[in-house]
Amino acid sequence: MHEEQNVIPVRPARPARAISRPALPIPQTGDIRREGGAWRDRFGRPLTDLRISVTDHCNFRCRYCMPKEKFAHNHQFLAMTELLTFEEIMRIARIAVRNGIEKIRLTGGEPLLRKGIEKLIADLSLLRKPDGTPIDLALTTNGSLLVKKGGALRDAGLKRVTVSLDAIDEGIFQGFNDVGYPAAKVLEAIDFARKLGFRVKVNTVVKKGVNEGEILRIADTFRSTGVIPRFIEYMDVGNANGWRMDEVVPSSEVVAKIASKWAVEPLKPATPGETASRWRYLDGKGEFGVISSVTRAFCRNCSRVRLSMEGRLYLCLFASIGYDIRTMLRGGCTDLELEEAFGRIWSAREDRYSELRAIGAAPDRSKVEMNYIGG
Repeated sequence: MHEEQNVIPVRPARPARAISRPALPIPQTGDIRREGGAWRDRFGRPLTDLRISVTDHCNFRCRYCMPKEKFAHNHQFLAMTELLTFEEIMRIARIAVRNGIEKIRLTGGEPLLRKGIEKLIADLSLLRKPDGTPIDLALTTNGSLLVKKGGALRDAGLKRVTVSLDAIDEGIFQGFNDVGYPAAKVLEAIDFARKLGFRVKVNTVVKKGVNEGEILRIADTFRSTGVIPRFIEYMDVGNANGWRMDEVVPSSEVVAKIASKWAVEPLKPATPGETASRWRYLDGKGEFGVISSVTRAFCRNCSRVRLSMEGRLYLCLFASIGYDIRTMLRGGCTDLELEEAFGRIWSAREDRYSELRAIGAAPDRSKVEMNYIGG
């Protein structure tokens, strides 16, 4: 059986059409806060991380992101004319890097479904921070196209990938992706990427009653390989996944489970604002991470902004509405106008949804879906 038979066709049954989404207006006035070469928000948080979703298409139907009940095989994705062009993305990226962005991550949907993604990666890999050093460029993928495209991605300048793998047990994993795609194929893609020289991380969303029994198996699989697994608390991103707090496995339980088999100790964050808490094995066989976005909110250190594939700028993973950057781009704005808009938007930011959720004060509102905003 060919690999493509295990995934949902990437093209909708009907032609894609423009989908109207509400957007916030671009502020024309307001302070622009800067410190240490980066824009600062109202809590003093610097903007250092730009996540760019390049497509809303995905060939999986993961239960926590794009459940089939809400995203059927004939779901109408955005028309190509609605997506930011690579030239528009590069214009935004250049301005962002000049103003403190150090990391850029490409997401989706499934980013490897975006035609010509290698060209965008090649252009992004040439960007340099004000001190002349390269940016940290990474891509998050479900792995289904990584063997096919891995060589071209490496040649384009990509050095780091993150692959989603929620289980190794075939029944559990195929139940997660809900298209019957085998975990063995993803493991093959991870090994292929590692041998190509990529630095590889693996993201595992842990959901109570579903895959917490896979934690030790995943940890053991990647010990001594250089691949870093990261166990992520099941989050209430979007509205389609039917999230409930009682389905969250606290990261503290994940660490305790791993520590019950191998001696571990905490590591210091590799960079300021890092979302994952890092742990290393005392026998020297690698490390793992946990992302406690529910039980230990890291809003106070959040330094990320998300750009959707149609040019909406979101200040929080749990936001409901974004700023319409695309209209500015296609309306003939200058680079200075775009830079000032970015600065004003970030400087006015006061989002801290996860902290408010922890004290029962989170706003009751519709949230943008994960396939649209990226993880």
